[in-house]
Amino acid sequence: MSPLNATRAELLRLRKWPAVWITLGAWLALSLMFGYLFNYLSYASGDTSFSNEGATKDSLLAEMMPANVPDVLLQGMPMFGGALMMVLGAIVAGNGYGWGTWKTVFSLGAHRAGTIVGSLAALTVFVAATLAVWLGFDFALSLLVATTESQEIVMPSLGSVLESVGVGFLVLEMWAVVGFALGTLARGPALSVGLGLVWALVVENLLRGVGQLLGWVDSLTAVLPGTAAGSLVGSVVGVEPGGEGTPGVLDTVAGPQAAITTACYILVAAVVALVVVRRRDVA
Repeated sequence: MSPLNATRAELLRLRKWPAVWITLGAWLALSLMFGYLFNYLSYASGDTSFSNEGATKDSLLAEMMPANVPDVLLQGMPMFGGALMMVLGAIVAGNGYGWGTWKTVFSLGAHRAGTIVGSLAALTVFVAATLAVWLGFDFALSLLVATTESQEIVMPSLGSVLESVGVGFLVLEMWAVVGFALGTLARGPALSVGLGLVWALVVENLLRGVGQLLGWVDSLTAVLPGTAAGSLVGSVVGVEPGGEGTPGVLDTVAGPQAAITTACYILVAAVVALVVVRRRDVA
């Protein structure tokens, strides 16, 4: 099976798979709640106690305007968006073992490398499509708020939108491919999803806390995937003084270094998945 045919087959499977649409719906719900709903409720009620420290009604309204969409798009990616994409990548690869898909395909003589490349390409297409949907969703919500509050509609610059889309794609693609590699290594979705979420949401945060006390741990955390993703986003949206801003958004390393580290994780995870599938029995 050629990579192109494998990509088409995998795209068909993903389009008809409820788990994919549930994952997309979960992130849209999170984007609605944390990007707009809670801020709008605080703005409408005048109670800013649930918002960032020092927030005012004017600042809350400004955060929900179309001009701020590039930042809103990125802020949830290091934590929630990345975790959901890792879950998607893990179940795409892991269910290939659980359902016997890989065993059947390879038994029919399909080229292993071409099949995995096609599966990764299909996953990448869905990451890009998901990012486009999120961007349109955020623009629609911001325009709704601006219209409701009779605010002048000022759109963000094309450059800021493209920058946010590029950074967002790197972050989401990294977590999706890492999840794919975990699903391949674990030969199933459950273990890979569990390990990935524990690592992304718990272990890295604990290591960053310990790193404030131990220098060698601090050096280690600088090259971890969560640190790279958070720092890459932080280089665009900025980080609140004292680190009290959006969870997962960091300024640990510079933007260019974070981008290189993120790209390296994408490459390494893809190579790991390819090598493991080529060398290991799938039965």
